Amino acid sequence: MALFQEAQFFISADKLTDLPPPSGIEIAFAGRSNSGKSSAINTLANRNRLAFVSKTPGRTQLINFFSLGNDRFLVDLPGYGYAKVPEAMRVHWQSVLSRYLMERESLYGLVLIMDARHPLTPLDHQMLNWFIPTCKPVHVLLTKADKLSKQQATTTLRAVRAELERTYPNCTVQLFSSLKRTGLDEAEAMIGKWLSASQEDAGAVVAH
Repeated sequence: MALFQEAQFFISADKLTDLPPPSGIEIAFAGRSNSGKSSAINTLANRNRLAFVSKTPGRTQLINFFSLGNDRFLVDLPGYGYAKVPEAMRVHWQSVLSRYLMERESLYGLVLIMDARHPLTPLDHQMLNWFIPTCKPVHVLLTKADKLSKQQATTTLRAVRAELERTYPNCTVQLFSSLKRTGLDEAEAMIGKWLSASQEDAGAVVAH
């Protein structure tokens, strides 16, 4: 989708006070370290190094904004669950992530990245518990689906969908592979729909 290929780095933030004013529309990407989050963003944007991909989990320690133009942004949140960081940093990012997800006015929806081989970890549940009360939509990408057989992938998708329907309203889920580009059209369509809806919502507010 041409929309995502227009993505350009905009700003990085270490704390909430460093964020740009909440006047635009933001779609956030969150996930455990090494879940394939940066690769998913790069695949959507059809760029190799838009989001930093590290072999060391936990390297992405900043909130990174990528502009799509017209005051719309993809937001790459720090990977969570990394073990080799000081406790003070872990506490800092827990506070930043929770407040961003719960309080950010311009955040329209959350793309939650889970490794299809290890979905719905306790930390994934924590992210959902922070965000679901906002009543904003969540779309789950079960990444690295190419690591599973077709039957395993189908079984995993069915199980995760059932768990989300039972526990977290307003969630959708799909299989995704950056390597094979599996599920790319579906992900583009969902996020594109959010951005279109958000533009209409913003227009309605202005008109009012």
